[in-house]
Amino acid sequence: MFKRFFTIFLCSVLSGNLVFAQNLFPDGTAVPDWFSQIKETTINSLGKQYRITSFGVKKDSNILQTKAIQTVIDKAAADGGGVIIVPKGTFLSGSLFFKPNTHLHLEKGATIKGSSDISDFVLQETRIEGQTVKYFTALVNADKVDGFTISGKGTLNGNGLTYWQHFWLRRAFNPQCTNMDEMRPRLLYISDSKDVQISGIRLINSPFWTSHYYRCENLKLLNLYIYAPYAPVKAPSSDAIDLDVCKNVLIKNCYMSVNDDAVALKGGKGPFADKDSNNGSNENIIIEDNTFGFCHSALTCGSESIHNRNIILRRIKIEHATRLLWLKMRPDTPQNYEYISVEDIKGNVANMLFIKHWTQFFDLKGEKNIRLSYASNVSFKNISLDCDAAFNVKKSEQYFLSNFSFSNINVKATKSDQIPRDAFEKLTLEKVNIEK
Repeated sequence: MFKRFFTIFLCSVLSGNLVFAQNLFPDGTAVPDWFSQIKETTINSLGKQYRITSFGVKKDSNILQTKAIQTVIDKAAADGGGVIIVPKGTFLSGSLFFKPNTHLHLEKGATIKGSSDISDFVLQETRIEGQTVKYFTALVNADKVDGFTISGKGTLNGNGLTYWQHFWLRRAFNPQCTNMDEMRPRLLYISDSKDVQISGIRLINSPFWTSHYYRCENLKLLNLYIYAPYAPVKAPSSDAIDLDVCKNVLIKNCYMSVNDDAVALKGGKGPFADKDSNNGSNENIIIEDNTFGFCHSALTCGSESIHNRNIILRRIKIEHATRLLWLKMRPDTPQNYEYISVEDIKGNVANMLFIKHWTQFFDLKGEKNIRLSYASNVSFKNISLDCDAAFNVKKSEQYFLSNFSFSNINVKATKSDQIPRDAFEKLTLEKVNIEK
């Protein structure tokens, strides 16, 4: 009896320790239960259903139907809310704006396709590239819509080819052309909203950033397929997921392959970015059980970012990406990246860890002195990768790296790869095996 009790007790302790370890953020604080509560969106619980074809929207992919679709959204909002259902078929549209208590459901085979004409997208004050400026809205927009959901098995298609071609033509004409100079809409933009869930759908071929979340709290991105090509025409700046001043975010069971960063943490740029109330930090972000195809980096801090804290990237497969973790250090922006955990990673990537200056469109706005950046308490563990280089890190007086730890690292590198010990103020290595 005692032996049986002891065995059960021991198993419980071991199991408890395992659960306890999995439910701590890198700074030691507890992960809220919210992160483990995964529930499918049930459209029957979202109120009245508004099938767009029942309200005058035609099944014709050649007709621009922005106004007709928006009328359905506005009617649902006026009636107290409900879910906008898009049936099988392709519906061409410009900017759509969801209102409080409205939702979007894309049935299997349903596609909302973005117009290739930028004039079909509303120009208004919005958030883009770490600034609050007048710019073009996205294909699907939701501002101050707490509880907003997008669900189903359908597709948001940005129809980006024409935008990509024009961008590269402009860049060839003017190498200093910025990302915003070639006017392009995003695919999905959600701002100032809480308790948001985007699940099940495909987000493809975005003209610009694929999905952008600004000042959102309690955001779940589940079972998404996000894609933009890198050949034959590269989809420039097609970031899969941009988190911009967000708190409590779960990204789970998604596939991401884009011609830029997969998950990018943003929040502001410039020498006084930390003083601007429009800017802020990203906190409590868990990115788990995802698969990454080609991308510039699976997880990037920057390029417009001032503070990221408690970030977990774990249990992922990665193939043909350029970087696993990229810390972009802007000399014109004060930055602090802290408590980042990268664990249980398998696959191949050109660079496991990449830390260097980032000076694209550098602007101190008249200030004489550069701004210092910091990265601390960053850990890698249980990593098995084929790489060009495990460490692509350089020492700098512009940024300070401290308390980096690497444990149970097995890397096959095609290049001679020395750990740049002098780049870190404190470095811990345990069972680190790098083979050429």
